Amino acid sequence: MTFRYIGIDDDENKEVINNFSILIGYLERLKGVFKKMKRKYYFVILFLVLAIFLTGCSGITTPVISEETQINGLIGKLCVAASDKNWSLAKSYCYPGSSAYLMIEQAESMIASYPQVNDLILWMVPTIYSIDITGNEATVIASFYMQMWYQGEYTSDDTGKGTMILIKSGGEWYFYW
Repeated sequence: MTFRYIGIDDDENKEVINNFSILIGYLERLKGVFKKMKRKYYFVILFLVLAIFLTGCSGITTPVISEETQINGLIGKLCVAASDKNWSLAKSYCYPGSSAYLMIEQAESMIASYPQVNDLILWMVPTIYSIDITGNEATVIASFYMQMWYQGEYTSDDTGKGTMILIKSGGEWYFYW
């Protein structure tokens, strides 16, 4: 490795040194500007930093959804899945092997066995009267208003009050009966 001596007499080196001194002067001026800015905006910056840190200490937490709200949502999801004739989704809201699961399978096979019913339009609206939760079991008293359109004919029916049993498994509610 060889080192080259930079001499002041060399024109090329004078230009490099001149550019370097200009850079040093510019940095010195910037340093002065930062000092003035530091004094001027110290309190503004301090306020913003405190605001950022204190927003994390506000105590806001994710709201916990009540058991009743979860059950209401599940009943609504089942009605939408049944209205859309999405049987696999409807079965996913039921506990596997339960009476509710078997009822959905029966409805699916009944509609599948009558191909002329494929154009059936079904709309279900639940009315929930009460929800009683005891541990991992919930008893729901509800009725369902159903509207059906089939081959240009409209019918509606109200099921009247009935009882549904839901169970909680793995932190999720499922229809059982």
